[in-house]
Amino acid sequence: MMEPPAAAAACASCRRRPLPPPLLCLLLAALCLPPALGLYTVNAVYGDTITMPCRLEVPDGLMFGKWKYEMPNGSPVFIAFRSSTKKNVQYDDVPDYKDRLSLSENYTLSIKNARISDEKRFVCMLVTEDDVSEEPTIVKVFKQPSQPEILHQADFLETEKLQMLGECVTRDSYPEGNVTWYKNGRVLQPVEEVVVINLQKIVDKSTGLFTMTSSLQYVPTKEDANAKFSCIVTYYGPSGQKTIQSKPVVFDVHYPTEKVTIQVLSQSSTVKEGDNITLKCSGNGNPPPQEFLFYIPGEAEGVRSSDTYIMTDVRRNATGEYKCSLTDKSMMDSTTITVHYLDLQLTPSGEVTKQIGEALPVSCTISSSRNATVFWIKDNTRMQTSPSFSSLQYQDAGNYICETTLQEVEGLKKRKTLKLIVEGKPQIKMTKKTNTNKMSKTIICHVEGFPKPAVQWTVTGSGSIINKAKETKYVNGKFSSKIVIAPEENVTLTCIAENQLERTVTSLNVSAISIPEYDEPEDRNDDNSEKVNDQAKLIVGIVVGLLLAALVAGVVYWLYVKKSNDAKGKSEKAAAQNFPSLPRTASKHVDKDLGNIEENKKLEENNHKSET
Repeated sequence: MMEPPAAAAACASCRRRPLPPPLLCLLLAALCLPPALGLYTVNAVYGDTITMPCRLEVPDGLMFGKWKYEMPNGSPVFIAFRSSTKKNVQYDDVPDYKDRLSLSENYTLSIKNARISDEKRFVCMLVTEDDVSEEPTIVKVFKQPSQPEILHQADFLETEKLQMLGECVTRDSYPEGNVTWYKNGRVLQPVEEVVVINLQKIVDKSTGLFTMTSSLQYVPTKEDANAKFSCIVTYYGPSGQKTIQSKPVVFDVHYPTEKVTIQVLSQSSTVKEGDNITLKCSGNGNPPPQEFLFYIPGEAEGVRSSDTYIMTDVRRNATGEYKCSLTDKSMMDSTTITVHYLDLQLTPSGEVTKQIGEALPVSCTISSSRNATVFWIKDNTRMQTSPSFSSLQYQDAGNYICETTLQEVEGLKKRKTLKLIVEGKPQIKMTKKTNTNKMSKTIICHVEGFPKPAVQWTVTGSGSIINKAKETKYVNGKFSSKIVIAPEENVTLTCIAENQLERTVTSLNVSAISIPEYDEPEDRNDDNSEKVNDQAKLIVGIVVGLLLAALVAGVVYWLYVKKSNDAKGKSEKAAAQNFPSLPRTASKHVDKDLGNIEENKKLEENNHKSET
């Protein structure tokens, strides 16, 4: 290999002059060395830091180390120097590498912000008094291109015509790459007059980076209406070959109409009275036809319109065959529409107010084009039977809905509502009991009425209300108000319930806390009056029994006397005279018992307390 001119001149100078210092001769001799074979290569990424280790063993007696690179004509350019004794580093004044170099203690050279111009042959030199060692390194720089874009896209494509689809552009690549077109994931191979691909590569002189542009001319078909076109750039990086794909693009493909279709645009498969019907006529061409003729039942001539024809609030007489065609009547399609109907009548309806105990007849009748089902809903719960009110109760109040649907028509249903309000004056029942802790008593006021009565409590006598009144949930016109009291002596509690209809007051006597109160039936309002009634019933039963027994005995005795001999006639007469006195005797006994009602009452009370 020929020596570089500068090196040859230096060598000649060394030979001509008197013996120079040994170190200078060694350096000049290093310049005269031919390039080495089997070079070490460092791959770097554009913009990153290039790191080149000095692949020489550090010799004994090392004086300094230097880095140089070779120009295209072979001449060397020194860029970095490091002394092994003074440990100082010097960088040569090379504009391309100003502020980019770093030389470490082990003579590894680093170059920041890698450029395409850094692709050179660099040489590490280690110098002793007796020798100069060199080791070259080749630097390769790679730059990944930008993601390819499909630019200058066609607004639309027409079948059977060769036209420019677009250009795939990828920028800032090094080394240069290649561009490939794809349709639906498959490579588009060039076909004469059908698929025409041209690739152009441009180099930026300031950066050395490539911009690649690939244009595609294409003859589309009707099947390309939804085809996805894309392009892929293939390039080389430090680790080998790689690819980047563009975003897919779908083009609007134009083709002529071959068929006309009419459709009924509706929310369901059937049409019912009151619906708005939209008829849509379409052609399978692209772009589709913009005008059509619509033929309505009962009209001889077609109605010119856009691709839609709207009928609002259709009635049952709109049933029939509908048609549409192109404006030249070359193509036509038809469809049949059936309009279903359903009528419902609820009596009474709306808001109805009744008093508790009144009767209210309710009827729900329907008229429909098909078989219909009727069902009732009360307060969002479906009822098993139709409502019937012979005597209204509070639980009958609520929102009633009579709803009917056609079994064979989807979405056709009607409903009407009845809001039933059942009013009643407040009714009160009071109960009491001693709590398990024996320290307090619970008094409950059970209230019925609508609108919901407001409840107030008053207490007469000594004692304190332990807690404020607590009310249960108001359900079906009923609720309870409860208080807890610890009376020191007998007291009277009064429960007052009032609504818009009436004010009701009821009182209850409560014994002192030392006297237990037990659970009582809710239907007891006056304990003493109820006990008197029970005792009166018992006495009446006893009296009736005695009367019946006396009557039976009298009849038997009379029959016996009648059959006796005539000789005993006087006795029979006497017996007959005594017979009427028997009932009178029984009556006296009954009167006596009735006269002792108060005594029996006291006995019954004592017995009741003993049993308790």
